[in-house]
Amino acid sequence: MALSPYVQAMQELFRANTRSREFPAHGAKVHSVAWSCCGRRLASGSFDKTASVFLLEKDRLGRSPGIGRAGPGRVKENNYRGHGDSVDQLCWHPSNPDLFVTASGDKTIRIWDVRTTKCIATVNTKGENINICWSPDGQTIAVGNKDDVVTFIDAKTHRSKAEEQFKFEVNEISWNNDNNMFFLTNGNGCINILSYPELKPIQSINAHPSNCICIKFDPMGKYFATGSADALVSLWDVDELVCVRCFSRLDWPVRTLSFSHDGKMLASASEDHFIDIAEVETGEKLWEVQCESPTFTVAWHPKRPLLAFACDDKDGKYDSSREAGTVKLFGLP
Repeated sequence: MALSPYVQAMQELFRANTRSREFPAHGAKVHSVAWSCCGRRLASGSFDKTASVFLLEKDRLGRSPGIGRAGPGRVKENNYRGHGDSVDQLCWHPSNPDLFVTASGDKTIRIWDVRTTKCIATVNTKGENINICWSPDGQTIAVGNKDDVVTFIDAKTHRSKAEEQFKFEVNEISWNNDNNMFFLTNGNGCINILSYPELKPIQSINAHPSNCICIKFDPMGKYFATGSADALVSLWDVDELVCVRCFSRLDWPVRTLSFSHDGKMLASASEDHFIDIAEVETGEKLWEVQCESPTFTVAWHPKRPLLAFACDDKDGKYDSSREAGTVKLFGLP
């Protein structure tokens, strides 16, 4: 079958830029990477209890204009300290490129403003936090902890609006793009869907035969994807709530997913030493990004075919000549 013009164009682009670039970010493994809504900044959260923010320059990640040129190994715009435990996940405000929020095992979330580089709010939660998302309308932050409690926090008052204790293992959480449903993936292989803001159960979908780990919605609002311990990625029609195809090139549990800005590519990663990039509409393999260790987190840039990701640091057995806690970019010219 002849490749579509889109697939050919992307493959040519990736072929011309096959090497991933590495940027020192942290003193320990990176758990989460995320782009600001405008795509100018990339944030990372780490086991070292900090978050870092980089500025995207034309062909690299760099420091702010006016702070001086980035020397070797000094590409961060800023480092954000304050958490007392690992930063497990972070996300940006959906429409304000200056605000991001971090979830930590220290039983707090923190909201940060890159204009002042300060924490503007610390919200205490009941447990060790492992996942976080910001509602599409920017008004609410949802955070989940190790005890399967999800707390909904008002983004303006920083107070809890609602709290739900679930009777199953909650893995990842997300609103749909319309902000009227809330999705959870669980340890039984199901996707649980609640109405929002009522938080009434709408549906439970048996999506996978084993642990359903991650979930992402595409920017166009047409699909969402889930990744599972069965090493499959499944693609779902948002309106019909039916699975339209599966991607099966990974051999290990799927840890992380990201749709490209145009909704046409889906990156998925696991303990396999590559990131799979698939064409969404056909399931065809567009590219494989080679990695030297398992990948924790992937995030497509919101405006261009540029993929940020971070890998495991091999449990401290990292080659001493290499920087631990690096953020990587694939697709830079």
